[in-house]
Amino acid sequence: MEEMGLPYVAFAPLQGYTDCAYRCAHHEVAGGVDEYYTPFVRLEGGEVRRKDLRDIDFDRNEGVPTVPQIIFKDRDEFARLCDAVATAGWRRVDLNMGCPFPMQVKAGRGSGLLSQVERVEAIAEEMGRRKEMIFSVKMRLGQEDAGECLRLLSVLNAMPLEHVTLHPRVGRQQYKGVPDREAFGAFVEACTQQVVYNGDLLSLDDIRAVMQRWPKLKGVMVGRGLLARPWVLSGREPLAVVREMHARIYAHAVSALQGDSQILARLHAFWEYQTVLMDKKQYKAIMKSGNLSNYRAAIAALGWC
Repeated sequence: MEEMGLPYVAFAPLQGYTDCAYRCAHHEVAGGVDEYYTPFVRLEGGEVRRKDLRDIDFDRNEGVPTVPQIIFKDRDEFARLCDAVATAGWRRVDLNMGCPFPMQVKAGRGSGLLSQVERVEAIAEEMGRRKEMIFSVKMRLGQEDAGECLRLLSVLNAMPLEHVTLHPRVGRQQYKGVPDREAFGAFVEACTQQVVYNGDLLSLDDIRAVMQRWPKLKGVMVGRGLLARPWVLSGREPLAVVREMHARIYAHAVSALQGDSQILARLHAFWEYQTVLMDKKQYKAIMKSGNLSNYRAAIAALGWC
């Protein structure tokens, strides 16, 4: 993003939204992103989920600067997932130590791992064995309190990392409440790794304000802000970006999915954040469409898509 005077910018992963089709569409139509992080790859029933492997298929992501992300509870899960990512053709992987969803936290994954110093130490040791891989970590301040990230610093600082992405909330907050930027600042000062800021960035002004406050940051990671305004880093006209992205995602959905229900679930996810460019009546007509015929009529009624 140097052409816009911006630092490193990553697109955060969101389950159900930023799949391969979306990442490809955004990269081709809007761009402005240095790296796209995939929704986390995980084990289910003792095996790597097939849908996750399809999403990180190397050929399907060709030409898009993609970073597969994994979520795990211990060294064994970490190693198995790293093997799966490497087998798929990747040498870059991001470690999810920030997911706040209760099901993952209770299993000791995501932000539930942040208080488990010994487990993280074992994972760091396993990372050191994998010289061929490039790692980064995405995490929160902690699960219960902001001091957890500081108690992990000696381990994090010794890891072979590209950077650490930090969201300045604790896991129990999920996405509620105000980000604790004072705690974020304390982490930045004590961390010897490059740090990326993530959380509540909705505009270019937000990004620039963060970089002005912490000028030594590597950059930022943006999620919901880009989902709501996918054009914001492109310099292109908003309607054109949404129209062209929708055309690509629609074509993928009708060719890859079966039945109106599956197709509409994917298309509705695209529009869920797109409330800026339409009124409530138009949005409701799209989201309430129960079959593809009604959906196409709702889209046509926009007059610009």
